[in-house]
Amino acid sequence: MAASSSLPSAASCSLLLAAALVLLLSHGAHAQGGLSSSFYDNSCPSTRDIVRRVIQDARVADARIPASLIRLHFHDCFVNGCDGSLLLDEDLQAGIMTEKKVPANDRSARGFDVVDDIKRALENACPSIVSCADILTLAAEISVELAGGPYWSVPLGRRDGTTTNIESANNLPSPFDPLETLQEKFKNLGLDDTDLVALQGAHTFGRAQCQFTMRNCTNGQAVGVLVNLDGVTPDVFDNKYYGNLLQGRVELPSDQVMLSDPVAATTTAPIIRRFSGSQSDFFSNFATSMIKMGNIGPLTGRDGEIRKNCRRLNK
Repeated sequence: MAASSSLPSAASCSLLLAAALVLLLSHGAHAQGGLSSSFYDNSCPSTRDIVRRVIQDARVADARIPASLIRLHFHDCFVNGCDGSLLLDEDLQAGIMTEKKVPANDRSARGFDVVDDIKRALENACPSIVSCADILTLAAEISVELAGGPYWSVPLGRRDGTTTNIESANNLPSPFDPLETLQEKFKNLGLDDTDLVALQGAHTFGRAQCQFTMRNCTNGQAVGVLVNLDGVTPDVFDNKYYGNLLQGRVELPSDQVMLSDPVAATTTAPIIRRFSGSQSDFFSNFATSMIKMGNIGPLTGRDGEIRKNCRRLNK
């Protein structure tokens, strides 16, 4: 017994390997895309502290904010890459049609005012240094951490896009997509089945309008009535989402298809069972998948701009 206890357990080895992979991906992003977790160390060393403070303050007034902020990051990265295009308001004179009005975002994407508050605080501390795209990326990681989820080192250095893409925004993953459609949309962005199952795990906290759920407001509620995505721990980032999936208690059809669809048995279902049985496995894979997603099409170097106001282009 004494001899065996001196050897690292399989779980410990798994965590160490996962941590090494996250670190490798972070450094790989630096080498390939000009991104680095130390990007603002000299130009704006208080960046993370400022973002964290604003989110903490916002969370006191609105427990939904962490889940809302991570959703903004998803919907930004899946359209044009992680360039902050989702944050732009309509400005036809500047040639901007906003992505906020597409069905996947209209009256459901939220947290823009918190992003504004973060940007304002960063501009006061370090004018024209931190991009809105990086604000979304950092805010997603900090939101997960504050809700009890994993921490990961966020590669930074993205610049802000100067265009939107309504066609792509209209093709965001939908709560009603069948599994093969979800897999295709993720694969088109370089994300595999493990990424799909891990990133869908963000539905472990937050709310959704009942019109998007499997019950579809059948209890007579108005379409805008909110439903907890996790009825047990709705504001905590944990792996209970996967247990809910196995028990048929998730709210969104796009979640349940990862278990019930005919192709799920050999693709997504085994991953769901894995994550249900190990929160540490889920956490390490979620961090890895978030880094992969955050590396989709970033603008770096001289591309794009650093917006002074996340809602509009610089003049």
